[in-house]
Formats: sequence, structure tokens, C-alpha cells
Amino acid sequence: MKILVDTHSHTIASTHAYSTVNEYFVEAKRKGMQMFSLTDHGPQMPDSPHPWHFGNRNVIPRLIDGVACLKGIEANILPPEGGLDVPAGMKPYLDFVIASFHEPVFPPGTQAVNTQALINTIATGDCQIIGHPGNPNFPIDYEAVIIAAKEHNVVPEINNSSFIQSRQGSEPNCIRILELVDKHDWKVVFSSDAHIAFNLGNYEQCISHAESIGFPIERIVNRDAKTYLAFLAEHNKPVCEELAQWCESL
Repeated sequence: MKILVDTHSHTIASTHAYSTVNEYFVEAKRKGMQMFSLTDHGPQMPDSPHPWHFGNRNVIPRLIDGVACLKGIEANILPPEGGLDVPAGMKPYLDFVIASFHEPVFPPGTQAVNTQALINTIATGDCQIIGHPGNPNFPIDYEAVIIAAKEHNVVPEINNSSFIQSRQGSEPNCIRILELVDKHDWKVVFSSDAHIAFNLGNYEQCISHAESIGFPIERIVNRDAKTYLAFLAEHNKPVCEELAQWCESL
């Protein structure tokens, strides 16, 4: 199983991360990846870049040395009922949005509170990915969330970092998510959640757990650039047209 697109990484613009955009391009090329994504934190996180950061990323080339770059955001689910910290004026500058619970923004609640906030967020149509939903600090009704995600064409993320360093205790929840996604004939993304370029494209734990339960690669929408851009095209994202010629050349 090989995954050629990374949908979740943080640059030095998020101050607890340690690599530049150029370093990510270099690492993506070195690892034979087709595409990676810049998804620094949304405005409500203490270490988020200024909103102008997201508006000015058109200065970053789409392609360097054959590797494509997507410009997204890891937005914060807002308490108590959901929604995201993405101002209307920022949305046109984003290729896609990850919606995540983060403790500094959303104090962990009961399963019912967390589940309803997440489903409300999914229903806004403002996000395409649910970030690290296996986090045990935010218990949710996984089946209800996956049913809602499928209804709104949103995919849960299986986050490699959750297995190895962040959000300890996520492993059984992530396996359960994979099982339910397969049961409900839905899809996921695998991500590194890299905070340093060396971890870009690291899905070792995601792949190992998926293979252990026979999870099919066809359900992973970022397995290659064509598949992931086709998913974003279903959300009418302009980047798909922008990268169409490059994508056809792969």
C-alpha cells in the first residue's frame, strides 16, 4: 500500500512546527510523493499565523520540481455547537479545510456534546476532512459521525501522529473508524500531521493498521493526486482546474 499525497502538515507559521515550505517541497520530492498540503492552524489556536498568512499563499508556487502543493487549513471546531473559525473572506484562498477539535479552543465535552458539534460542523459544507477524530479526549459516536460524513461528502482522517506521539489512546478508536468506514461503504484520508518535514508522507502506522483488518486502498481518497483532486472537484474547488494539466501528465 502506497500513499502519494499528504493532506496534513504544519510549517513554521504554526509556531510549534519546525520546517519551511521549501523544506517540505524538498522532502516530498525526495520521497517520491506527488503532492502535499500546507494546513497550518486556524485563527483561534494560540499558535495560528495571522489571517493574512492564508491570504498571501498565492505567492507559493503550485509546482516545484514536479511536486504539487495544496494550500489548506486545519480549522478549529467552535464551542459549544460547532462551526469553524474560518472567516468568510478567507475561504476563497483555501483549497480545502480540515475540521478538528483542539483543547485550547473547544473544551472537551460529553460524547453527546462532541458528536453534535462535529455533525453540525460537517453539515455546514465548510470542511472536507475531519481531523484526528480518534482523539480519546473528545469521545464521539463514531457511527453517527461517519453516516453524517458520508451524507455530506466529508472524509474522516486516520492520523499517523495519533499512533506514535500525539493524542495517546487513539489507536483503538482509529481502528474502529476504519471498520465503520468499510461497513458504511465510505472513504478516509491518511495523513502524517507532520510538524517537521522529515515526517511528511509517514503513514506507516496508518497502513499497518489498515492492512491488519483488510481495509481496501480504494477507500483512501489521497492514495494519489488524481484521486484526491477528483474528491476536491466534487466540492467545486478551483485548484482542480488549476492542476488539471499537471495531473493528466502523471
